[in-house]
Amino acid sequence: MKRFFIYAIAFLPIVYLLIRLFVIDDVNDPIKYIYTITGASATVILFISILISLIKEKINLMKYRKEIGILGFFYAFLHLTNFVVFDAQFDLNFIIKETFEKPFIYLGMIAFFILLFMMITSSKQLFRKYNKYHKLVYVSLILITIHWMMAQKSLTIVQFIYIGIILIIGYYKLLQLIGRSNKS
Repeated sequence: MKRFFIYAIAFLPIVYLLIRLFVIDDVNDPIKYIYTITGASATVILFISILISLIKEKINLMKYRKEIGILGFFYAFLHLTNFVVFDAQFDLNFIIKETFEKPFIYLGMIAFFILLFMMITSSKQLFRKYNKYHKLVYVSLILITIHWMMAQKSLTIVQFIYIGIILIIGYYKLLQLIGRSNKS
């Protein structure tokens, strides 16, 4: 039942996106709107996967962390697919040109490939071998945050709140890591 609840909540952004695009039909720039919904969803879900390890002493949701991370990757994949299919229309030259001309795109791509590596190595057998590299999720989230801020071209109150939340999560994660190293 809990897994159903997780998936139901995780797929709400897609349902919302589809309703806005095809039922209400009030979106001026569908490609930009898809970027916004898929990018924000990926980021929020990935941050939730980080929060799970922060709150595990009070509420242990660790058994759902992998699935939540994969759902975050799913939205990141949709975000990248939007770029390749709708924006670039499979034009490899356009993709390469845009990637090198706009630094936020290559930061996003680096973050995506980190997430891809983590998703591929998240099976039990591969995770045992590569789990120490899964800490790269923090690098990925930093890159995603910079990617998002650069893509917006200006900072709003929402971005400042988001940055504040990221700093708070980072601070508590750092405290948690320091606490672990002091215990050993």
